Amino acid sequence: MGRLVELKNEMVELEYSEFHYFDDILQDFKMTPEDLEVPIPRYFVREKMRALKEREKMLAHILAKGGCQEHKTVLVQSMSMERAVWLLQVSERARQGRLRAHFMKTIRQEEQRRLQGSSSSMLDPDRAATCIQKVWRGFRDRRRVKKDSLEEMIFLGMIPAQQPTPGPAQLHAQQVESRRHGVQEEYEAEYQRALVNIKESVRSVDGPDIKESLQEQIRQWFIECRDATGKFPDFPSPEDGGSASIFAQKTPEQVAAEFAAKEEEREKKKKSKEDKDKKGKKKEKKGKMKGKKGKGDTEEEEKGWKMTPSNFLPTVVEGAKLYKEVWHNRDEKQNFLQSFDAQLVREEKRLEVEEELRVQVDELMRQELKNLKLVVDRDKGKKKKKVKKSSKKKKKKGRKTGKKKKKEKDLTADRTIESLYEELVLEGFIIRPMNVKLSDYIGEYSYLGTTLRQADIEPMPSLSDVRQLIALYGILPLGSQCVHERGPLIRALLLTGPAGVGKKMLVHALCNETGANLFDLSPAKLAGKYPGKSGLQYLLHMVFKVARQLQPSVIWIGDAEKTFYKKVPKLEKEMEPKRLKKNLPKVLKSIKPEDRVLVVGTTRRPFDADIKPFCKVYKKIILIPRPDYASRFTLWKELLQAGGAQLGPKLDLSSLAKVTDGYTQGHILQAIQTVLNSHRLNQQTKRPLTAVEFIPPLARQDPVYKEEEEAFKAWYSRTPLGKKRARAARASEEAADLKKGKTKGGKLQKKGKEGKNKKRKKKK
Repeated sequence: MGRLVELKNEMVELEYSEFHYFDDILQDFKMTPEDLEVPIPRYFVREKMRALKEREKMLAHILAKGGCQEHKTVLVQSMSMERAVWLLQVSERARQGRLRAHFMKTIRQEEQRRLQGSSSSMLDPDRAATCIQKVWRGFRDRRRVKKDSLEEMIFLGMIPAQQPTPGPAQLHAQQVESRRHGVQEEYEAEYQRALVNIKESVRSVDGPDIKESLQEQIRQWFIECRDATGKFPDFPSPEDGGSASIFAQKTPEQVAAEFAAKEEEREKKKKSKEDKDKKGKKKEKKGKMKGKKGKGDTEEEEKGWKMTPSNFLPTVVEGAKLYKEVWHNRDEKQNFLQSFDAQLVREEKRLEVEEELRVQVDELMRQELKNLKLVVDRDKGKKKKKVKKSSKKKKKKGRKTGKKKKKEKDLTADRTIESLYEELVLEGFIIRPMNVKLSDYIGEYSYLGTTLRQADIEPMPSLSDVRQLIALYGILPLGSQCVHERGPLIRALLLTGPAGVGKKMLVHALCNETGANLFDLSPAKLAGKYPGKSGLQYLLHMVFKVARQLQPSVIWIGDAEKTFYKKVPKLEKEMEPKRLKKNLPKVLKSIKPEDRVLVVGTTRRPFDADIKPFCKVYKKIILIPRPDYASRFTLWKELLQAGGAQLGPKLDLSSLAKVTDGYTQGHILQAIQTVLNSHRLNQQTKRPLTAVEFIPPLARQDPVYKEEEEAFKAWYSRTPLGKKRARAARASEEAADLKKGKTKGGKLQKKGKEGKNKKRKKKK
C-alpha cells in the first residue's frame, strides 16, 4: 500500500498532474479498467468493529441526553407566486376532471349492463370452447415470444439482465464468510493469551540461564579487553544500547580480535603517512587532467529523472526474505485449523525476555566493572573523576539544547477526552457520517485519455480517476499507521467542482472506509460559537486534541473558499467566514506523521478565494468534473435500479445519457427521485417507464454551462501544479521548435551546397 502511494507521488512530480491515463497500457497488456482499481482492505474497519459500535452508542447517547437531533439538510426550492397559483389551479382542475371521468364511467357501465340484459343469448358449447381456446392460445404464444425476445436481447447485451435474488449458493457463501470471521476472532484472542503465557513461562524457566550466560559473556569481555589494551574498557551507556552494542551477534573472541586489528591498523597508518605524502603530490597533477573528463561524465549521468529512495522497499525485501526462510518450505498439512505455532512464538518471546534481562544485567555488570576499576586502577581514580564530571556537564548542556523547543500548552489539561468529545458533539462539531462506501460513487473509466494527450488536448478526468485519488490520498494513509508514518505526508486535501458532483459524499465515504471520526469546521458551523481569538484557539485545540486521541479523524471544512475570501459579501459579514484564515495554517503544521488526521475542504466556487494562501493550506487539489457519457450511462442504470425501476426496451438509457450532457450526478438523482414516486412504481407493469418522463424535472434544473467549466479550468491552471505543467508544456514546445529549426537549417545548407556545385559544373 505504501509503495503505491509513493509511486503515485513520484508520477505527480514527474508529469505535474494528479491524473494519469493508462488506456493504451491496458490494451497492450489485455487488461480491464477494473484491474487498476485500488483495493481497500476490509480489515481497516473489521479489526476495530467493536470500538466503532461503542463510539456509535456513545454518540447516540450524547445526542439523546442533550436533546439534540441531527440536522438533515432538506432541499427546498424557491417558488414564485405565479407558479404557486398555477400549481394550485392545475391540481384543482385535475381533481374536478377525475371526478367527472369517474361519473361518466359509471353511466357508461350502467348503459352497457342494460343493453346486455336486453339482448342476452346463450352461446353454443362448441363455439364457447373455441373462443376460450383462441384467447388462451394467443396469450400463451405472445408470452412465449416476449420471453424468447427478452432472453435474446439479454444474451446480445442489448438489455441489462435483471438482478436475481441471491440463490442458496450465495447465501451459503455469506454464512461461511461470517463463520470464518468469527473463527478468526477466536484464534486471535487465543493467540494474544498465548503470547502472555509463553512469555511468562520463558521468563520463569529460561530466565536464570539467560541471565548467567549474559554475565559470563560480559565478564569474559572485561578480561579479554584488559589483556588486549592493558586496562578495563568503558561500559556502553543505555542510550548506546548497553551490552547489546558490544555483542551484536559477535563472540568475545571476535571482539578481542577487532581490538587487535585496530591497533595494527594504527601502526600501519603511522608508517604509511610519509609514503602517502610523497605520492600525493604526483597524483594531484594526474587528478587535474582527469578531472576535466570526469566532470563531463558526471554531468551526463546526472541528466534525466531518478526515482527517490523508497521507505517501503526495505520492509518488502525483509518480508520476502522472512517468508523464504520461515514459511516457504514449511509443511502446514497437519495444521488444518491454522492455529499459531508455539515454537515460533517461544523463539520470539525468548528474544524479548533476553532484551529485558539484559537491562538488569547491564546495571549489575556496570557496578561490577566500577568495583574492578577501583581495585585495579586506584592510582588513576582522580583522573577518572574529572572525566566523569566533564561528561555530566556535557549531558547537562545537551538537556539545555532540548529545552529550546517550545511545547504547546495544553489548554484542556484538567479535562478528560470523554468530556471534550461530548462538548464537541453537543455543539455540532462532531457529526455522524452517512452510510456510503467509495464503491457507491459511480463512475466509468476514461478510455481516450492517452489518445487526447498525444493530440495535445488535455482530457477532463473521469469519475473513476477521482475515486482512485481518494483511495490513494485519503483512505490508505488514514487506514494504515505504517503508510501514514513512512509515506508522503498529506495534511490537507481539497475537493473542488460544480455543485452536485459528489464532494460531500466522498468525504463521508472516506470516513466509512477507514472508521474515522468526522469533525465539521465549516464557516456556517463556526458562526456565533466560541467568539474571539481565545475562543477560536480553544476550539481548535479541542478539535485537534480529540482528533489525535481518537484517530483516524477527518476534519471537514465545507465551503472552504469562504475562509480565504478575496472580499467578504455584505450578507456574510456577520458570520465572520475568515476566522480560520490565520490559525488554520499554524494548526496544520502541528500534524505529524504519527497523527492520522486529515483536513478535507470542499468548495464549488474556488475562484472566489485568494489563491496564494488557499493553495498553501490545500497542497493536494482534486478537481472533480461533470460526468462524461460513459459515467452518465452507468449512473442512469444504477440509480434507476436502486430506485426500484424496471429497465425495459421502452426506456432508452443511451438517449438519456446523451440528453443529460452537462448535468451532474445530483441533477440526475433529483430527477429520478421526482419521477419514481410510489404511485408511478406501482404502475410499471401496466405502463412501463419511458425516457420522456425524465425530461421535465431535468429542464427545471440548471446544468453546468461551458463558462463555468472554463472558469474551473482557468483557476486550476493558476494553482502551483497547474503552473508547473504549463511551464513543462512550454519547454517541450520550445524543444520541438528547436529540433524543427535544426532539421530545416540542415536541409537548406545541403540544398545550398548542391546548387553551388551545379553552377560550377555549368561554368566548366
